Amino acid sequence: MKLRFITPTLHGVADYTAGLGLVVAPFLLGLGKTSQVAIWFSVISGLAVFAASLLTDYKLSLLKAIPFQGHLAIDLLVAVTFMIVPFAFDFSGLDAIYYWFNATVVFLVVSLSASK
Repeated sequence: MKLRFITPTLHGVADYTAGLGLVVAPFLLGLGKTSQVAIWFSVISGLAVFAASLLTDYKLSLLKAIPFQGHLAIDLLVAVTFMIVPFAFDFSGLDAIYYWFNATVVFLVVSLSASK
């Protein structure tokens, strides 16, 4: 079994789904108990995910300006950022767990994504 089984197309589906989730989930989960930054950092990140997805060289994009390997590098930067954000903004409780969970998911998706 190949460990990298997420194709660029499937990765694209995950990106658009994640972008939507990052925009909507903070409101559904009631984030922001520690800081309103917990909400708006997620929303802005979700919009950035949509933008990067529209620019990535895979089947589901419009412009194909970012090579898929570059997109994976951006995803890794996002995962590291999501790990650090709770410490940087002193999040606790669900606000912190939300970012650490998302960081873990992004790390997993990147590690399981097959390059073109």
